[in-house]
Amino acid sequence: QVQLVESGGGLVQPGGSLRLSCAASRNIFSSYVMGWYRQAPGKQRELVATIAPGGSTNYAESVKGRFTISRDNAKNTFYLQMSSLNVDDTAVYYCNAKMGIFQTWGQGTQVTVSS
Repeated sequence: QVQLVESGGGLVQPGGSLRLSCAASRNIFSSYVMGWYRQAPGKQRELVATIAPGGSTNYAESVKGRFTISRDNAKNTFYLQMSSLNVDDTAVYYCNAKMGIFQTWGQGTQVTVSS
């Protein structure tokens, strides 16, 4: 069973930056698609970005050019670097690991963009 632990959320002003981290309990990056999702109050959880085992990345249109997903294989950790944040980015962010029908989630971390 893979476990994911997130860190890095917080309060940031519009236009600011923040980096989220997600540490996996074991090395799974060669087999799993790793991703970040978010859920704003009253809205459904939505995909933010993914990184495949081969390294290819995919982003939601709303974050393209502002967010970057990356990983550090040696640390079993992947990241979401967020820049040019705006109030619409306020949400609970969840990391996710998926392989076939199996998936697991992190506990979630709150990101609040406010002046």
